[in-house]
Amino acid sequence: MKIKAHAKVNIFLKIVGHDGMYHLIKSRFMKVKDLYDEIEIVEAEKFNIVVDINCVLRENTVFKAYVELTTAYPDIKKWFIGKEIRIHKNIPEMAGLGGGSSDAAAFLRLVNEKSGLNLDTKELIEIGKKIGSDVPFFITDAEVADVYGRGDIVEVRDEKALDLEVFTPPIECSTKDVYNAYRMNFFNPQDTDFDKKETLELLQNYKPAELNDLLKPALMLYPDLYKYQHLGYFSGSGSSFFNLKK
Repeated sequence: MKIKAHAKVNIFLKIVGHDGMYHLIKSRFMKVKDLYDEIEIVEAEKFNIVVDINCVLRENTVFKAYVELTTAYPDIKKWFIGKEIRIHKNIPEMAGLGGGSSDAAAFLRLVNEKSGLNLDTKELIEIGKKIGSDVPFFITDAEVADVYGRGDIVEVRDEKALDLEVFTPPIECSTKDVYNAYRMNFFNPQDTDFDKKETLELLQNYKPAELNDLLKPALMLYPDLYKYQHLGYFSGSGSSFFNLKK
């Protein structure tokens, strides 16, 4: 049993407010068709989760998804007996591409299908919201969607994902630190009508800093990013840049 967990980019990311705990966003997520991790479930002597990079397992999003799923539906634990979950990583970490969230969502979708749990998308999203703010988008398996609030409100768009080139410089950006820098130095929530515009229109008519409110705080925290600005648009809290394939 294997499933692809695709990366995403943020075509735009605007901060529209703060609810006292979290920044509230308006953003467009787009699947990156040729960049993905793989989640595999195989028969094994005992239950295990294996990641092909060094990480603290309890901080891994698939482990968190397993905990949330089995807490909500304890009987599903029986299905995991004698199975090993393997996570094959290709999406760079701390790069604004949603790799961890995509892994968690793909895991939930795979288990939901193969175990016979058969939850609907709304029920899976309720679990996903407890894991990370990007997880609901990935649970929908949409190519393009507008995302609101804490990331938990997903409106799928009738668009196909564009062919994108993604470049991730050797810089790891802390999402928490970038958002904190935004709040301390750049906080000026303004709503936009970007969600009413087609993606190509946005990319052709707006500059990267206009599309992504987190570019300036990321540049402030990680000045080496200036070397890579010419590569295109900035995804999420960074550090990846993307552009249309030529």
